[in-house]
Amino acid sequence: MSFEVFEKLEAKVQQAIDTITLLQMEIEELKEKNSALAQEVQSAAGNHEALARENQQLKEEQHLWQDRLRALLGKMEEV
Repeated sequence: MSFEVFEKLEAKVQQAIDTITLLQMEIEELKEKNSALAQEVQSAAGNHEALARENQQLKEEQHLWQDRLRALLGKMEEV
């Protein structure tokens, strides 16, 4: 009788070991995915900053053109 109990216990231990091994593999896979996603986030943040700078530069350029246009329109009204 105790031999059967030992065999059942051994099977459960083996099953636990297999489950732990699979979970460890899954953890490693998730760590790799997490790392890749972190790099994507960092890249997206860099792109966002570059686009924000470009947007600011274009707004400043637009204001300069508007000022020039207003000055030209002012001169035309004087004539």
